[in-house]
Amino acid sequence: MNFKIFIIDFLITFAIAFIVTAAVTFFYSLIIHGKGIIGWETAFQLSIILGIIFPLLNKHDKKQ
Repeated sequence: MNFKIFIIDFLITFAIAFIVTAAVTFFYSLIIHGKGIIGWETAFQLSIILGIIFPLLNKHDKKQ
């Protein structure tokens, strides 16, 4: 896989996962605890994990 394509896929996946995770943790905290707090650590961790895994899975699927 071309490294440039991997980086672009990583950044797109990272951004989407980060926004969704930040929104989910914010609304969960707002609904359950009554305070709108974003789980930044959770958002970064999940975004990095998904940003690495999804481009690798796409590469693997394209091989087959």
